[in-house]
Amino acid sequence: MKKHIIHHARLLAILALTALGVTSCSKSFLDEKLETARDFTYYNTEEGIQQLVVGTYYRVFASPFASEYQFGTTNYGTDEFHVGGDDTNSQWNNYDSRFGSIITTIRTTSQEPWDNAYLGIGLANQLIESATKIESTNDAIKKTALGEGYFMRAFNYLKLVRQYGGVPLKLTPSTTVELEFTRATAEEVLKQVIDDFTQAYNLLSNTGGPNKITKDAAAHFLAKAYLTRASEINDSFNSGTKTADLQKVVSLSDEVITRHPLASNYQALWDYTKPDGTNESLPELILSASFSRDPALKTENNSHIFFTARYDDLPVMQRDLTGMRPYSRLAPTYFTYEAFDHINDSRFWKVFRTKHRVNKAGASGGITYTPGVDLGILYIINSATDTRFAKTINNNDPGILYSKTNKTIPSVYVAHAADGLGLEANPRFPSLSKHYESDRTAINDNRGMRDEILARSAETYLMAAEAKIRLAKAGTGSYADALSYINAVRVRAAYKSGEDRSYYTDGAASFPTSTFVQAANMNSFMTENSYYESNNIPVTTAATDLNIASTSALPAEDEAVIAKLGLASEYDKLLCLILDERTRELCGEWLRWEDLSRTKTLIPRVRAYNKEAKANIKDFHLLRPIPQTFLDGIYKDGQPLSSSEKAAMQNPGY
Repeated sequence: MKKHIIHHARLLAILALTALGVTSCSKSFLDEKLETARDFTYYNTEEGIQQLVVGTYYRVFASPFASEYQFGTTNYGTDEFHVGGDDTNSQWNNYDSRFGSIITTIRTTSQEPWDNAYLGIGLANQLIESATKIESTNDAIKKTALGEGYFMRAFNYLKLVRQYGGVPLKLTPSTTVELEFTRATAEEVLKQVIDDFTQAYNLLSNTGGPNKITKDAAAHFLAKAYLTRASEINDSFNSGTKTADLQKVVSLSDEVITRHPLASNYQALWDYTKPDGTNESLPELILSASFSRDPALKTENNSHIFFTARYDDLPVMQRDLTGMRPYSRLAPTYFTYEAFDHINDSRFWKVFRTKHRVNKAGASGGITYTPGVDLGILYIINSATDTRFAKTINNNDPGILYSKTNKTIPSVYVAHAADGLGLEANPRFPSLSKHYESDRTAINDNRGMRDEILARSAETYLMAAEAKIRLAKAGTGSYADALSYINAVRVRAAYKSGEDRSYYTDGAASFPTSTFVQAANMNSFMTENSYYESNNIPVTTAATDLNIASTSALPAEDEAVIAKLGLASEYDKLLCLILDERTRELCGEWLRWEDLSRTKTLIPRVRAYNKEAKANIKDFHLLRPIPQTFLDGIYKDGQPLSSSEKAAMQNPGY
């Protein structure tokens, strides 16, 4: 898959044939025969089926990352992120009057995620039909391609049911225009998802991952489907399947974990230095969306721009390749800052950029700075009990010096200062760098080439842990059974003996592979974080321990969340632990909104931690609105839907 992403023009042809059918006219003023066009007979060949596989991979896995709806539907409107310095598409976060069945901005629309999912389903349907009908003894077709088709159909229906609840089930290719659709229930959709992932699991091998769908990828997502069905949002129909589903989550997760060991260092996952580099093939990775350096393929991953704070408008700073293009859409909330043990847990310091080097010659506050040498921006992520700082923005504060040159830092932002303003008062925040890359062709080029992780075994561990907690609530096993899975992830996260806690790197390290030539002193990227400045502790390289020894003695960070949310039962506290641990491990990996929705924890957590959304979010926001374009375009009994019929098909509240 990685080296053979389908050409855009061929992809469009496949989409047109599959989704819309083939039309013709009997006569035209140009009566020409188009020799290069493909019709459905192409899918009766092994070559046609394999080309269709590639196009479906692109549509299902890669294409969402060229759009802003990917973060809008997964990271906005949660406890982890809120609106950054640019409020484009902020209705996805704010749940305000602009958020409904019609959403239109210059960047995205309400129907875009819906339409893209059904385009992928249309391709998958054609793939399943063609691979089933073809007379072939080739395992690459009858097993692999067929299994991939079932997987990709299930993948998109799982996404749809987690966003919208029940949706129309379309399980055959369209050869003509179809206008009449009924909405299946969430129970029916999840049954189909589980059936399809099971088919994929039975057909596929474990060859080619993470850029090809494998048996382990099917097992991971099958476990996710079972966990979704067993979650609170589906309690109206899941009582008869819950225990069996949760047991399957554990057994499938155990199977995946044995073949996908965690990377020894959390930083290795994000240490991107070039396309197809080492970090893109680590054993921990189960499935990734592929992108390519080849410009003819027109693949585009824009993920690097959305989490990036403005830096280029500050003194002695300018935009550069290693600083990324700062769209400034998503800023971390204080929940994200405070969910981590900042002294012992390495994960925050390894994926949030807290220092920027000066990259523009000039002076600020009477001090002349040397590009590539002096520190230009510093983020202090300190504790609420820290009394060192009198104000939030310490421009030219003589008490804050860069130790290497003994110069005052021109721009400093403090999470907790005596004036109480904090980072949310300013469009300045440490940027999540998991998706960063500087191998792009120009400073303002949005076209990223870095693969996007869709599944890795750290999440598999946490799914198994959650299933154990749910089983304990149901009377099977104990809550402590979850700890071995949680601790496996936490042990990896802890600082190791001899580790330099001030070391930092991200995808900006890929800049030497760019065709764009940038002077070294123009790079704002530096391999250093603000660990010691923030924590105000002596330099140490001792090993740390993040093991949770007992379910009755949870980490202080989790106890603070439990207290804020007013949780009392053991189950609620341990589900809280799981959700907090998912933030610490998986923050910004396109999972959060669906995790909070399915567990029905979205509303209280958003009200507690998301400043723009807390006043607007309502109970019905656990599901997304069905797009108005779909409701306006479909028919019943040969006629467009009436207003009452549209209302009946829409999710409540919209």
